[in-house]
Amino acid sequence: MPKRIVRVPTSGRLAELDLVSYGRRGTHTPVQFTVAHIEQIERTVRGVPEVLIKVSGGGKSAAAVQAHLAYIDRHGRLEVLTDEGETLKGKGVAEYLVDDWNLYVGKGQYWPAAQTGAKDRRPKQVHNLVFSMPAGTEPTKLLAATQKFAREKFKLRYRYAMVLHTDQQHPHVHVVVKAVSEQGERLYIRKPTLRDWREAFARYLGELGVAANATPTALRGRTKSWQRDGIYRALKRGASTFMRRRLQKLAEGLQRGRLARERGKARLLSTRERVVEDWRATATVLGRQGQQSLAGEVETYLRQMRPAATDQERLAQGLVARLAAQRLRIIVPKPGHSTDERTR
Repeated sequence: MPKRIVRVPTSGRLAELDLVSYGRRGTHTPVQFTVAHIEQIERTVRGVPEVLIKVSGGGKSAAAVQAHLAYIDRHGRLEVLTDEGETLKGKGVAEYLVDDWNLYVGKGQYWPAAQTGAKDRRPKQVHNLVFSMPAGTEPTKLLAATQKFAREKFKLRYRYAMVLHTDQQHPHVHVVVKAVSEQGERLYIRKPTLRDWREAFARYLGELGVAANATPTALRGRTKSWQRDGIYRALKRGASTFMRRRLQKLAEGLQRGRLARERGKARLLSTRERVVEDWRATATVLGRQGQQSLAGEVETYLRQMRPAATDQERLAQGLVARLAAQRLRIIVPKPGHSTDERTR
């Protein structure tokens, strides 16, 4: 049976909006906050949902890209929106896009794959991105903001396609971006790039009436837990051998009464110290500007910030809590049973 691609009419869709933006805050606390700065501080201390832009990998061969495109459009069941304004649907969409983007002639396309244990030095043909917000976010607005973002950052340079997923609690949009522009320029995604992208994405959502924020993780008193995408997916399935080995090693350390010292602990504590200083300076500046109420909220936010902890420390705390809960279930008898019967 021949493959078919269906172009879905776009009438009735959410209209494109020409959104305005403002300059982001610099790396130092200013002498006086602008209205935009104050709004950013309010969103952060009041717990406005944070946007998430995740780089989930990227295919290094045309076949890998086609497989990912087929995965995100659920093998033709979901609509794919492209950089050329098309809405495509059907089992042939993934193959069509790979051919349309000329990925079969991309640099490194026919380099041999890395041997087991060796680093794969083949360049990416595409970047796989995920734009998401917490449960309850209106999916059509999330999609509209993602479209606006893609037009602003990639249009007429990097080819892209996206698919909206609503089959999980939190809606999210998968975006596949060609790693080399039509002019031959390679797209590099670094930490400053992601920071700029998150701030832009939050602005576009805000203009659509969706409460969204883009504050660096450290400023929210959180530490990043970096995991390879394969480990992350295995964790979600409950099948991570890496995490099982890590938990086993952690349990052995707890039994000995001593955990191995982590190299990143000193840097983590140093970062937290700078974050606390920044927030206190922020409260001082707000007070001088007559924003005493917001300054008080900043102080409360700072007091409620959870202690800085490494991945190992958080895992250890969780493991101890889980063992304590299991012991409590064993000791506490069910109605109609004595303690002796339950622990016998």
